[in-house]
Amino acid sequence: MLFATDRSALLLVDVQARLAPAIAGAEDCIERCRRLVLAARELAVPVLASEQYPKGLGHLVPELAALLEPREIFAKTHFSAAADPATAAALAGLGRDQVIVCGMEAHVCVLQTALGLQETGYRPAVIADAVGARDPANRERGLARLAANGVEIATSEMVMFEWLGQAGTDAFRAVLPLIR
Repeated sequence: MLFATDRSALLLVDVQARLAPAIAGAEDCIERCRRLVLAARELAVPVLASEQYPKGLGHLVPELAALLEPREIFAKTHFSAAADPATAAALAGLGRDQVIVCGMEAHVCVLQTALGLQETGYRPAVIADAVGARDPANRERGLARLAANGVEIATSEMVMFEWLGQAGTDAFRAVLPLIR
């Protein structure tokens, strides 16, 4: 499956201010998520985000929150964003079958979200360089389990190049700095 802008939505899972400091490699994860959001915005790919129990874990990290509208952010208590009624309805309303998933934590909310999306007919892809966990071993096991269950594992660069489709366009020139 190649990722297409007219079929994709980007879903940020729980990249939250109080959780991020505990995540191994959080800065890289957040930066890759930021680049994906900027590319999505440039290419008219819808973006949604979840916040797991924001009362306890805080809201999205400021560098991502600044790129989203409040109507694109959904508080949840389910570990799976796919199980949250408001998030599920927002995704369904987009009419997209490919859901690009990134965020925290790879073995809990990201995994349960991607598997839940798959079970409800979406084609999720988890972006390996844009997910994190407190323990790197849990991140790796989460990604392995997702792959074993047929969820596509990709990288942020793969997604951006596939969304672009070709070089030499205005979109390519706009997104290229995010890849470099």
